[in-house]
Amino acid sequence: MVKLEKYKNNPILTKNPKNQWEELCVLNPAVIFDDKTNKFYMLYRSAGNDKQHYIYLGLAVSIDGINFTRCSDKPLIHPDVDGADGGGIEDPRLVKIEDYYFLTYASRPFAPGQYWREDKGYFGFQPKAGPKTLIYNDTQTHLAVSKDLLHWKKIGRITDSRFDDRDVIIFPEKVNGKYVKISRAMQKFGKGYPCNAPSMWISFSDDLLEWREDEFLLYEGKEDWEDAKCGASCPPIKTDKGWLFIYHGVSSKDKNYRVGAMLLDLKDPRKIIARTKNFLMEPEFPFETDGFYAGCVFPTAILEVKDEYYIYYGAGDQCICLATIKKEKLMSALLGGNE
Repeated sequence: MVKLEKYKNNPILTKNPKNQWEELCVLNPAVIFDDKTNKFYMLYRSAGNDKQHYIYLGLAVSIDGINFTRCSDKPLIHPDVDGADGGGIEDPRLVKIEDYYFLTYASRPFAPGQYWREDKGYFGFQPKAGPKTLIYNDTQTHLAVSKDLLHWKKIGRITDSRFDDRDVIIFPEKVNGKYVKISRAMQKFGKGYPCNAPSMWISFSDDLLEWREDEFLLYEGKEDWEDAKCGASCPPIKTDKGWLFIYHGVSSKDKNYRVGAMLLDLKDPRKIIARTKNFLMEPEFPFETDGFYAGCVFPTAILEVKDEYYIYYGAGDQCICLATIKKEKLMSALLGGNE
């Protein structure tokens, strides 16, 4: 079976005890290469050891895509405690469209608390009526835009507030004159829906902010490593064979996160051309099998580096790692059935 090759010196970024906002964990980064500076920029999720567990984004830079140096002792983007993203800035995904960078990130109205603890607490209020996202402190996905990766303008929510919806990616260019988004609303399964577990949906937009009704993209995972739920991981890469799309699946047997890949049609990304049967990566090392979310490898960025793909992932919700694979090898696995 074809597998991603994990970097021998993983993890490549760990918590920083010197700064309160990143003293507990760093994870799930967005990474992009900037042609103007010839550098890799990483926007990484972080949190301190506060009981509310406020979540921030930090910034790190690299010349080789492996060795990253933090750019500041302060967060790059922080939650607006009195605003819609008051709970934190989570799980960024980043694309460049023409001259601007667009960032999707997950957020809740209130801080989530240390979610791995039984006594995590609740840090908001719960009205009996009103927006569901407020009543249940559900996750929504927001959009931000930047010209230089340093200064960001928050634009607003891009998901339906009636659903808990994260793992949202947007394509790096329009398809047939429309922007494209893939998401996974947690409540969209069961009676009245074409799937029996949380799955992926696709939608289209004229302006990146207002989106048409979601269309079903992928039935719940057919294999046992992805049967509990599956969702988008990395913004897709355009190839001559189709849109290369990395996604994650969760097994109902062991609750572990694993990684797969698919090819979507270039002209109609609602069509799946090919899909890996076997997973490409699973938790193996202590920093993946242990941690605040044990058994989690969670890719959030993929880049083309010469003849390889670099795939960046969070491990155990506590650190950041790198895996690679030859472009030709991954494409052969997809088109050849991933034996």
